[in-house]
Amino acid sequence: MSADSVKLLGYWASPFALRVKWTLKLKEIEYQYVEEDLANKSPLLLQYNPVHKKIPVLVHDGKPVAESLIILEYIEETWKQNPILPEDPYERAQARFWAKFVDEKCVPSIMSAFTKKGEEKEKVAKEARENLKILESGLGGKQFFGGESIGFADIAAGWIGLWTRIVEEIAEVNLIDTETMPLLNAWFGRVLEFPILKECLPPQDILLEHIRGFHKILTAASS
Repeated sequence: MSADSVKLLGYWASPFALRVKWTLKLKEIEYQYVEEDLANKSPLLLQYNPVHKKIPVLVHDGKPVAESLIILEYIEETWKQNPILPEDPYERAQARFWAKFVDEKCVPSIMSAFTKKGEEKEKVAKEARENLKILESGLGGKQFFGGESIGFADIAAGWIGLWTRIVEEIAEVNLIDTETMPLLNAWFGRVLEFPILKECLPPQDILLEHIRGFHKILTAASS
């Protein structure tokens, strides 16, 4: 399979595009990467994702698949090597549950803590910590959500360890409490230091400045 048959439309600072990069790398799938300018979306992106007009989009043999978790499932079903979902149906359901929990609970509360101010910020930060503590319970004492190896839920959630630390620094808020959630904190370290995943991460200093600029725009709009 040539890289021409698989194309990823993404954005360097998007954790959702990162999920797809991680999966393609773990499965050793060659692909062509297309960097999008989100302020000036390409005709290609608008053609392949006319509904949401967002990245990431995976294009396989000319057919587009949108939304990061759906893309991960598509990749898993299409390329059988190096599976990211377990064979056991219950364990597969659990992996999907935690991935969905990340997107529906963790990400919104972390984003709220990033943009809110004063007492409201403290309130949503508390909610974010509670959600992250619940996420920690999904590890169940394992090295990874996938057991002894990186799996679907690890890919879905692992980026939070980097992005949330940056949110903490910029918004001056505590989200990942190393004392009350030591297992989750250690797991973030294992995921982000895993060689195949680490090489896909954007430079932390450049990402920090990018998110800082994003924070200024969001807080200015809300003030």
